[in-house]
Amino acid sequence: MGSFCNRQQQSAGVDFAAATRKKTQQYTPHEHAAVRSGRSTLTTGPANMVRQKSSDRAPLLNREGSWLKFNWRVLEEADDLRNPLLERVKFLAISASNLDEFFEVRVGGLLQQLEDGHNSTTDDGMTMAEERELIKQATHEFVEEQYSCWNDRLRPQLAEQGIRVLGIDELDDTARAFVDDYCERELDPLLTPVTVDPAHPFPRVINKALCVALLLRRRRRSSLTYTGVVTVPRALPRLVRLPSEGTVDFIFLADLVVHHAVRMYKGYDIVSSAAFRVTRNSNLYLQEEESRNLLESVRAELHNRRKGDAVRMEIEAGADPEIIERLGTVFEIDPWQIFPVNGPVNLSRLFNIYDGVERPDLKFRVYVPRELRLTAKSHDLFEELRRHDVLLHHPYDSYDTVMSFIQSAAEDERVLSIKQTLYRTSEHSLIVPALMAAAAHKEVTAVVELKARFDEASNIRWARDLEDAGVQVFHGLVGLKTHCKLCLLARRDPDGVTRQYAHLGTGNYNATTARIYTDLSLLTADPEITGGVHDVFSFLTAYAENPSYGPLLVAPLDLAEKCIGLIEREAEHAREGRPARIVAKMNALLDVNIIQTLYRASQAGVDIELIVRGMCALRPGIRGISDRIRVRSIVGRFLEHSRIFCFENGGEPDVYLGSADWMNRNLHERVEVLFPLKNPLLRDRVRHEILAAYFADNVKARFLQSDGRYLRPWQSLRGRSKKPPRGPAAFSSQDFLMGLAEGTKTIEEIPSVAPRRASRALIGKE
Repeated sequence: MGSFCNRQQQSAGVDFAAATRKKTQQYTPHEHAAVRSGRSTLTTGPANMVRQKSSDRAPLLNREGSWLKFNWRVLEEADDLRNPLLERVKFLAISASNLDEFFEVRVGGLLQQLEDGHNSTTDDGMTMAEERELIKQATHEFVEEQYSCWNDRLRPQLAEQGIRVLGIDELDDTARAFVDDYCERELDPLLTPVTVDPAHPFPRVINKALCVALLLRRRRRSSLTYTGVVTVPRALPRLVRLPSEGTVDFIFLADLVVHHAVRMYKGYDIVSSAAFRVTRNSNLYLQEEESRNLLESVRAELHNRRKGDAVRMEIEAGADPEIIERLGTVFEIDPWQIFPVNGPVNLSRLFNIYDGVERPDLKFRVYVPRELRLTAKSHDLFEELRRHDVLLHHPYDSYDTVMSFIQSAAEDERVLSIKQTLYRTSEHSLIVPALMAAAAHKEVTAVVELKARFDEASNIRWARDLEDAGVQVFHGLVGLKTHCKLCLLARRDPDGVTRQYAHLGTGNYNATTARIYTDLSLLTADPEITGGVHDVFSFLTAYAENPSYGPLLVAPLDLAEKCIGLIEREAEHAREGRPARIVAKMNALLDVNIIQTLYRASQAGVDIELIVRGMCALRPGIRGISDRIRVRSIVGRFLEHSRIFCFENGGEPDVYLGSADWMNRNLHERVEVLFPLKNPLLRDRVRHEILAAYFADNVKARFLQSDGRYLRPWQSLRGRSKKPPRGPAAFSSQDFLMGLAEGTKTIEEIPSVAPRRASRALIGKE
């Protein structure tokens, strides 16, 4: 399986410079997955010793707390007046959707482990019970701020722009007549009112379904109250457009259900009512090793997901205490898991306002990505790739080039075979039909990851369609997710030579998200890289291990070990007085061994710049440990998704791109690939164009402090902030990169940011 290299730290206070190296035992994918999930009997190996002991010495930030701070940064964008109003509404909806997934996955998993009797210590030294307390306080504060943002700022500002979200009591006669007709014509046929009694048990409320609970009293038995439940139908829009003149008016569908309840519950008096929504544990608890058919096992687990244990209930703040008590008993949740909200339950419904209002003046300007232009000597993309590699930076560079690479391969009679990984792809993917069409006359192989979270149902459907079309479909390796982004073609070129062409990316094969995620694509005919990609596919389909995968770094085989080696090489350069610097951009940084190696590199004199969009467990700015490390997060119009790893290497820089974050799951529980940029021009583009723009950003960048706070460049640790930059002094990396692709900006316009040691004013010291 390859080696999994760990370093067991020697205790020396907070001095991590001294370490002893240990060789770890070799695990098969089956054994490795078992070790990571806690099911294995292999508990005495060095890997486990390191992971049990390292948290006692590593000054780390808590993972869940770090994620919650990331979602705060998303919510801050909803309050940023520099963003157009409808985009701010969208950011609020995104923060709500993010919180849903946090409860479904992270909180659901944590509560499940606590219920099973586990209370281990996390890497940052916090017990799982303490982590629950952190989540309890932080999530309630966050939800309060979400509704403050909606009620106090966004909703009034929308009304000023003629976009109104109304309640029943705010409707005029015309709108009320429309509502009555809509309820009878569209709503009533889809409703199933339930009155709970011994013959009618409480309905099984599926995950995240919006419902209305009612306290009912029979007119003939006025001494008793009953519970009524109505599920708000998902087939109708969550916000219903109302007839109006001069304004754009909406009303929430749940309000219509409450309004219509009187007609559904004839013979009852409605004492009170409240909309509510239950979030359930949505983790898939698969026993892959015992499964005879992974596809069917995932499909069965998806059915169970809809009925998992309740982990959160949102309910209107004015709900009758008796309704709250009854629902809490039904769903078996603790009081802290109940979130009374001062406004519409489920703020992710606000996406409907963004989608339903045609006001370009209240949205980001439309951006058209740059199309790839072939050089004059090339007749097609394949001829271009024989001359040089192509690097694309999405969404600034059009994703159509990647789509064309795959679609033209399906149609090109010279292409003999296509191999493709699919992790998440769009609902209306053009890639899957292209692979299906190609299977009629080519060898086509697809590695479809069935366990891509919340895309399982879509991937099951694509896998079946591909198989029916004659594509060889595989689902990777047992115990490992296939997360790498690879496409490999074999083509017999006009000169009679059969060559391989590859696409390697940092993002999914999804043309929809490629318009809103920043990612990088490499198209190449380099024999070393395509040979490495070929070997990775052999690993995925036949578990065929190679001693080396050429210039590629492959998880879980050698990626972790080689990343640590590259960091240690920079430390050695620094000790020898040679140029030493690390720049790494990723979604999350959580792996303890990587973090400790970065601490040691900082101590050795390596300047380290980290761009981490989301979770970061590393504490920058600790005197004598991480005072040469600076961490920034950029949250803006586009979701920063690209992974870039640059090593100065004594003046001969190496640049790697890939699909892997520096997280335990990416390094050890997934098949991931980092690939080098061999062309010096492409390396320079990444370093002096893309990364330079991020470093100059003083609008969307926030800097991580050693105490876990994130501050804007103009904010002070002590609360005495400067004014944010305005006019020409304000530099947004994403706005600049759009202008660069459109030809309205030049690289020379990137403000120079002088390299510097960690700044006390910006990073702080402990």
